[in-house]
Amino acid sequence: MEQRIKIAIIGGGPAGLAAALGAYESGIKAEDILIIERDSCLGGILNQCIHAGFGLHRFGEELTGPEYAERYIKKVREADIGFITDAMVLALNDNKDITYISPTTGIVHLKAEAVILAMGCRERTRGALNIPGTRPAGIYTAGTAQRFVNIEGYMPGKEVVILGSGDIGLIMARRMTLEGAKVKAVCELMPYSSGLARNIAQCLDDFQIPLMLSHTVVKIHGKERVTGVTIAEVDSSLKPIPDTYKYISCDTLMLSVGLIPENEVSKGADIEIDRVTNGAVVDNFRQTSKSGIFACGNVLHVHDLVDFVSMESELAGRSAAKYVTEGFSGENKSDTVPKGGVRYVVPQKYYGSSIDEKTEFFYRVGKNYRNVSLNVLADGTLILKKKLVRAAPGEMGNISLKGEALDKARKASNLVFTIEEGENV
Repeated sequence: MEQRIKIAIIGGGPAGLAAALGAYESGIKAEDILIIERDSCLGGILNQCIHAGFGLHRFGEELTGPEYAERYIKKVREADIGFITDAMVLALNDNKDITYISPTTGIVHLKAEAVILAMGCRERTRGALNIPGTRPAGIYTAGTAQRFVNIEGYMPGKEVVILGSGDIGLIMARRMTLEGAKVKAVCELMPYSSGLARNIAQCLDDFQIPLMLSHTVVKIHGKERVTGVTIAEVDSSLKPIPDTYKYISCDTLMLSVGLIPENEVSKGADIEIDRVTNGAVVDNFRQTSKSGIFACGNVLHVHDLVDFVSMESELAGRSAAKYVTEGFSGENKSDTVPKGGVRYVVPQKYYGSSIDEKTEFFYRVGKNYRNVSLNVLADGTLILKKKLVRAAPGEMGNISLKGEALDKARKASNLVFTIEEGENV
């Protein structure tokens, strides 16, 4: 079966939904947009995130994940934007040809004028960590455990150790406690947490769950089922210190050790991938290295807040609409360069023009800072300074260029983002 569409969106989570609405509100007809979603319903990961904390930036009120998703799903349905669920994209090439399969349509070869990548991310598993020990039942990624509890109605275990302090792990520490399990410890390899400060306070501190920084799991015990883990403190080079080994009995080990953008389909189109973000290299239109292919949301870089996913994805949708109707004029792109404590900046390229009157840049730092400044330099000249009370690797930052700063940025050959050190911790 062959099909043609103006804008194809791979992924029906918060990024895909917002991108579809962005394109629709920019004048693309609903019948010219297609969302391809591999799950049985729209909404993506939000469907299992039943905790509150979504929508504070976007809607000015606190929503649960399903409530946030429902607002966008309702808008998509009201606009009559096309979508197909239970559909798996098998291939994408740089000519924007998509091959997907579903029970209702079989194999479909789809030719799109523009493609928006919105596939989200996946969790890093035990296999990527090389933890010694047996392979018993009871080892889960935090997201899998979340789905078991919140959607399937199963308890993964009663005595839990969590490795990694990512946001999903912190939230599951609270969730398991509320369901009657005993969370014995959250171990974090780094000397700082990789989760949001609010989640540490609300999920660990409020429930007296210990957070053990600079600790990791060095062995898993048990044959049929996990019976315990051995943890150890690590030194400055992240190697276990032998004298600090400690056994903790448990029947469940949850892993919250990082998220990886789901870019296998992107690689099929030979899209350039950033080695730090593991997402595509994009410009300020969120266009990848391949003309007419855009990326947004967690498939581009891992976000802390879904509100920013929606904002970025609407931009990608508007950009795809502009590409389809007008094309891009081909101005030279300048590079955005992270330096001096800044690990990465998105977008990595910058056009001398933009859709909006301001351009939003997202960044992450490499360590914890207090009372520092984020400086933006255009060809070596300071154009913007943003005071930061605190900055942490686990919290994504954003900075807007507008007005005179934006005018200077548009003329520059490179934009450098750097931390001006004050007191760092």
